[in-house]
Amino acid sequence: MALCARAPAAAFPKLREGSRRRTRCRASEAAVPVAEEGRLERPRWSGETPLSKMVGALISFKPLYNLMKVASRQIIISTAEKANVPWRVMSKEILESDVYQLFDELRNPNLVYPDYYLNPFHAYEEGNLSWLLVILQRDKLCHPASEAEAATMSIAKRAIPDASSIEEATQRVRGPWLSAIENHHLKYSGNKCEIKDILDIGCSVGVSSRFLAEKFPSASVVGLDLSPYFLAVAEYRQRKEGRKKQIRWVHANGEATGLPAKSFDLVSLAYVCHECPARAIVELAKEAFRVLRPSGTIAITDNSPKSKVLQELSPVLFTLLKSTEPFLDEYYLLDLEEALRSAGFVNVTTILTTPRHRTVTATVPFDKI
Repeated sequence: MALCARAPAAAFPKLREGSRRRTRCRASEAAVPVAEEGRLERPRWSGETPLSKMVGALISFKPLYNLMKVASRQIIISTAEKANVPWRVMSKEILESDVYQLFDELRNPNLVYPDYYLNPFHAYEEGNLSWLLVILQRDKLCHPASEAEAATMSIAKRAIPDASSIEEATQRVRGPWLSAIENHHLKYSGNKCEIKDILDIGCSVGVSSRFLAEKFPSASVVGLDLSPYFLAVAEYRQRKEGRKKQIRWVHANGEATGLPAKSFDLVSLAYVCHECPARAIVELAKEAFRVLRPSGTIAITDNSPKSKVLQELSPVLFTLLKSTEPFLDEYYLLDLEEALRSAGFVNVTTILTTPRHRTVTATVPFDKI
């Protein structure tokens, strides 16, 4: 479901004031909710802390891990269904469509997948690379690509629990992210580099790509992902919507896209990095720098280690979260801002754009060779 990125101010009500540090994104078109930082650099349950190691030991026990996967999945489905997201109807529609033919059209048979991408993700044993049915308790079936959009809606609602609807939650997640991109680019590159070409790395089923296309309607958008299954769903949605300006989907590795150097003005990675080992994040930053034009912008939105909400998750929730995210510790330990500077970026800026998420933006120097 694509929503207009330019929401009215009423869609972004203020959150309750408190005594701790706050970070506010000043959106150009809408008031943005205040997100609160915690007292720590990262959650105690992440990294190399005793608590993190204890959780890791629990997850390594296979029978318990299998139960955790089921519980994690049920939390996401329950959140969606309570918010009137037709999870099973949406999944059935995809599986009974022509996505299989689209898969054949989009898949690059010569692509070699990085080792980390073959791990289970998000309670799916096959990760992001299968139509295979995974049998869970009570004979329920799960299909990663067919459920991705419904899961995205559910996660937005969990990020903004006081939202009255999925639509409001989605706007309060996506609106500040898009405004952060626009504001950063206007501040540091506006007179030098108009956003004409956008690359969305790790686009999944195209939700973020569609938001970017709506926010910057004159730009050409390329959505790139390692999963041809996700890309097939993205193309199915695009054809169903009948978009006038088509998004182009590319099946490739974001660490080595094969796309021409200096060919984009904006590179976005939305909720990608926490699913990658640190070495992959570093390579993603380098590749983004290569394909961006001088004065181009990179924008990374993802979980914030400094989020008060994430730092105060209950033991049950953070254990379930870590059970479905194999590289979460590496993500929280990595200095993302420094990784961008090391890749060559300047004007590195971080703001909290939801109570759970940060958006990190940076610029390619205008004199890039």
